[in-house]
Amino acid sequence: MMRAISMASWPAALATLALAALLAAAPRAQAHPMPGAPAPAFTAADIDGRTVDLAAFKGRIVVLEWTNHECPYTIKHYRSGNMQRLQREATERFGAVWIQIVSSAPGKQGYVTADEARRLNAERGAYVTHVVLDPDGRIGRLYHARTTPHMFVIAPDGTLAYMGAIDDRPTADVADIAGARNYVRAALEAVAAGRPVPEPSTRPYGCTVKYAD
Repeated sequence: MMRAISMASWPAALATLALAALLAAAPRAQAHPMPGAPAPAFTAADIDGRTVDLAAFKGRIVVLEWTNHECPYTIKHYRSGNMQRLQREATERFGAVWIQIVSSAPGKQGYVTADEARRLNAERGAYVTHVVLDPDGRIGRLYHARTTPHMFVIAPDGTLAYMGAIDDRPTADVADIAGARNYVRAALEAVAAGRPVPEPSTRPYGCTVKYAD
């Protein structure tokens, strides 16, 4: 038999209902990706209309690169050819799938249309497998991408092998590339050889990802 709520209990009952409503309305926090854990799954269309389903790449190394062509740190690695060499090495030597992701929102620095992304990569000689535009930040927030560049290497078994900076020189100076320790290359070599990645997580550096407010 249902018990009637006494007048004295109404404030507590209303507070409980209000809290439940707030919790239901609150956005669900995304768990931080962690090296050794399954990489967050996503499906998207690339700038050429092809489906990019992370699960479909199981058995291959996948590299995710967050980019913003107007960011001085990104410009450093493209103007020097450093990023393109790494892309080519990853895809040709290691057979990796390289996915370049743009999470800049419309009106924000680094936002591009599909045509602009295509033109930029052609001019820079980029060597990527897919370019994904993520203006609503869905994939960026899924990976907690913070900077451009921010790099992720996913092992063939679908686990996250590396997340962080491209190298150990957090500057926008092209001269600093010489002699830098490239974390992504080290991760690729380790994963391909079946060895533990020496530094599976480093602090990313660069411009903040320009998400929608």
